[in-house]
Amino acid sequence: MKLTPFEKNIIEKMQPGVLSTEGFLGKDDRHLHEIIEEDYETLLKLNVSQDEIADRLAYFNEVSKEAYDLPVLIDDKYLLQQDIWRGRVLCPFNHKGSFSKNTVTLINKENNLKVVWTNLNIHFIKEHCFFEGKGSKYRIEPDLLIKAIF
Repeated sequence: MKLTPFEKNIIEKMQPGVLSTEGFLGKDDRHLHEIIEEDYETLLKLNVSQDEIADRLAYFNEVSKEAYDLPVLIDDKYLLQQDIWRGRVLCPFNHKGSFSKNTVTLINKENNLKVVWTNLNIHFIKEHCFFEGKGSKYRIEPDLLIKAIF
């Protein structure tokens, strides 16, 4: 599939060292559309929407932010730790605005699943159904994420 100039620009911004040190595609050699389509198909099979996932992650972000860098236990099930750094990062899909730098680590104490995400991941999932490329630092497998947060 031939890329449009707009798509080429997005993929260039996703490369390591452009908007982030690690980039967003990892070692994934699939076309950006294939990455998004495969993850979307996973969501359809599991009957969970990208909005439901993003809203749940945003909820966990807010609760863990209130703990001021300390771990917090939610519903006797979810252990959360949020780390916040100075600075902001842009969306490579050319959205206006920027996202504060953070990581949230969640451990589901019932099934021992652990996931890590950023504010930008929430935006990626909600607006683009993009969970990052395989091998990227903040790639979240949709099926694992769903099992961990619901």
